[in-house]
Amino acid sequence: MGERSEHPPGTFSWTDLATTDQDAAKVFYTSLFGWETDDMPVGDGSVYSMMKKEGREVAAISLQQQEQRAMGVPPAWNHYVTVESADAAAARAVELGATVHAPAFDVLDAGRMAVIQDPQGAFFMAWEPRRHIGAGLVNATGALVWNELSSPDLEASTSFYSDLFGWDIEPFEASPTPYLFIKNGDANNGGIRELDQPGVPPHWLAYFGIDDIDAGLAKVTELGGTVHAGPIDVGMAKLGIVQDPQGAAFALYDGELER
Repeated sequence: MGERSEHPPGTFSWTDLATTDQDAAKVFYTSLFGWETDDMPVGDGSVYSMMKKEGREVAAISLQQQEQRAMGVPPAWNHYVTVESADAAAARAVELGATVHAPAFDVLDAGRMAVIQDPQGAFFMAWEPRRHIGAGLVNATGALVWNELSSPDLEASTSFYSDLFGWDIEPFEASPTPYLFIKNGDANNGGIRELDQPGVPPHWLAYFGIDDIDAGLAKVTELGGTVHAGPIDVGMAKLGIVQDPQGAAFALYDGELER
């Protein structure tokens, strides 16, 4: 079980869902993963719903910003990478061709963050931790286990993220289709695959651990979600690509887990 008290810079450390129906999403995910909810007031009558597994924070669910809803932006899971300085990470990302949609700002006393879109179009967040380190549990059932980028240009994405975070990105030779493994230091930190879905923009996809892929996919459907693919047997694990009832995509992972 991957209990954490800190995350090294360059690590995917947190994920949260921005959705159009916070209460319905909480029902869906607590039923699917057995999460417990801890609603934290954030002003204007809003709450940031911390989702916990075995008492440790694993993710969060919040109401999508009104501006995003008005523009028709679909619900989505956001991906946070720990950095030493959100300001420095945002500045470096711009030098490398990215777009900063929200310059670094303080999130109460939890940390400091910036919203960045990489040169190929995928969004992620740079997270400078203070009180909130990110997930206290990863690589476990009901917790974040993998982050995967779908990119239209593997070489360009490799160059950008290697330069920004110092990741080592190498081909997975056993894959029948082009796939890259991301390492942050000695730790596996996700993957990059070719974007092969017409009309779908470049994006990061969050994988959550589950004990039984078949039961998990059935539960998604029972709870009003949609199964887009799976079970997919990749040897070390069985995967499923799904969508919650509000439209946010994520993946299920049933297989070997790192510490």
